[in-house]
Amino acid sequence: MNSATVRALLVRGMVAGVLAGFLAFGLAYLIGEGPVDAAIAFESAHAHDHGGEEELVSRVVQSTAGLGTAVLVYGTALGGIAALAYCFALGRVGRFGARATALLVAMGGFVTVALVPFLKYPANPPAVGDPETLNQRTALFFLMIALSVLLGVGALLLGRALAPRWGNWNATVAAGAAFAVAVALAIVFLPASDALPEDFPADVLWDFRIASLGVQALLWAALGLILGQLAERVLEPRAALASEQVAASREPTPTS
Repeated sequence: MNSATVRALLVRGMVAGVLAGFLAFGLAYLIGEGPVDAAIAFESAHAHDHGGEEELVSRVVQSTAGLGTAVLVYGTALGGIAALAYCFALGRVGRFGARATALLVAMGGFVTVALVPFLKYPANPPAVGDPETLNQRTALFFLMIALSVLLGVGALLLGRALAPRWGNWNATVAAGAAFAVAVALAIVFLPASDALPEDFPADVLWDFRIASLGVQALLWAALGLILGQLAERVLEPRAALASEQVAASREPTPTS
């Protein structure tokens, strides 16, 4: 793949990330802000020793412009990284087309970057966790992401190595099982996160974590679908044009 194609896919990956970010922001605002407000209310009710601290940024700005900016920046960066991973995976993970490869990359990204780290260090709302251990918890979280990605790449390479002798299906099952075992060992041996406050509402914690995972799932799914559509226009322009013509021919013609 030449540099011009890689550059074109990188740009389209970032565009896909922005569009996916808009969708993720909408979902985060709808289902995530309620648990955050409840957690902040819990923190305020139990912060007797800190007095009334003035907010540097209002809650309204945090839940709108702040949240939107963070999600869009994250989506853009994620789209660029996914595009580079897509360039690497294209033609190396089987005889899949542009859109199917994009969906496979997005699924792999969701599992390794979002789902596996979530199993060990699930997202916590405000008021959960000791502020003095924030740096340690952040380092452990990114360590889990790095391990998950490396194990995912290792499983992919293992599957490719076993495929000529075992067949694609058996090799995929074996590589998936090896990945699951390695992830389970990492989850067992890595340090645990801070204990939750005893009186923190369980329903608020559950709603926040489900919302967080749901936003990640939507972001990765939208990224895979949009990137696949945009990448097909670069890699398979004739096929993309033909599919558009077929779709246009199926539209009902207006009657006078």
